[in-house]
Amino acid sequence: MKTPALALEKFRVVICLGPGGVGKTTLSAALAVSGAASGRAVDVLTVDPAPRLLDALGLVGDAAEPRDVPLAGVRRPRSAQANRGRLRALRLDPKRTFDAIVARHAPSQAARDAILENRIYRNISNALAGVADYMAMEKLLELAGDRATDLVVLDTPPAAEALDFLDAPRRLIELLNSRAVTLLSAPAGVLKSGLRVVDLAARAVLAAFDRVTGLNLLGDVQSFVRSFEGMYAGFAERARRADAMLRAEDTAVVVVTTAEAARISQANEFVDALGRAGLRVSAGIVNRVMPPLPDVAELENAKISAALKRKLTRNLSDYAALKRREAASLDSLRAALPAGAQLLVASDLGREPRSLADLMEIAKGLQVRNPAQTDA
Repeated sequence: MKTPALALEKFRVVICLGPGGVGKTTLSAALAVSGAASGRAVDVLTVDPAPRLLDALGLVGDAAEPRDVPLAGVRRPRSAQANRGRLRALRLDPKRTFDAIVARHAPSQAARDAILENRIYRNISNALAGVADYMAMEKLLELAGDRATDLVVLDTPPAAEALDFLDAPRRLIELLNSRAVTLLSAPAGVLKSGLRVVDLAARAVLAAFDRVTGLNLLGDVQSFVRSFEGMYAGFAERARRADAMLRAEDTAVVVVTTAEAARISQANEFVDALGRAGLRVSAGIVNRVMPPLPDVAELENAKISAALKRKLTRNLSDYAALKRREAASLDSLRAALPAGAQLLVASDLGREPRSLADLMEIAKGLQVRNPAQTDA
């Protein structure tokens, strides 16, 4: 017997992870719509540069900042609480987020302008994947810290990139504690007793490169690093808060996949990697599962021609074989999930979701998959 699942009211942050092409964005949008329909103030953020989440929610154009999603047409429970629900959606813009952090936390207007105008900053804020990973964490922390928001749903990149994303706070803390910052912030031409020979050699190489190319790379890098003086402690503190948020009791990490053997294998590896990183998986969702098969007795008793009955019997036998393979995949994922994590299934909608009502139907159809359940 299946029972409704994933009580969103227990969580403040829901992070959806999984391989590409499994409907992760659709499920993120469905969970967000469901949370808003129940009366919660919900923000849904996608890190994916493609507009799939905004399209699913009926939004057109840029959404680097939260945009309201009209909930007209979404059936809600009859309660005053449900009527207070609202939904906002946005797509991460790493550079705009980084610029906003600099503007908000720079110790002075001069320091802010020096950072924003530095060519090293302009390049790394636009190009480096690691910067995008950490800016996503900064944005998530900002949204979750808004007292007017009850729930934040995050749609992450595909599995491999998502692991880098989740590791961004730790990597930033390591960078800020590294010798690289000390080395680059040291004044040129000044030999500090704390610098090792290899550090001095590295600076000499950069200085020689500058002389040959005329690019003044060392000067620009040093200027960039020095301009952040007074801000490093803030970055480190927010990185620690982001890491703590990922591990908090009211954060749900949800692994989304489909029942194909290759996708289940990827999901199992992902669950294992999350466990090694010390992140607790709250649920696994298998998307687009087959509907229950009809009772064979109905076919046997049907008043149809013998030829058609034989053809339908063969089809039913083929679908039963697919259903058994699907059940084996679900059992494999269940075995990989940690104790206490739910295994849920989302039935195939049979069409591309094109409205909030479709997304609500997907969310309402989420069911716990009980052990030994076959639906055959």
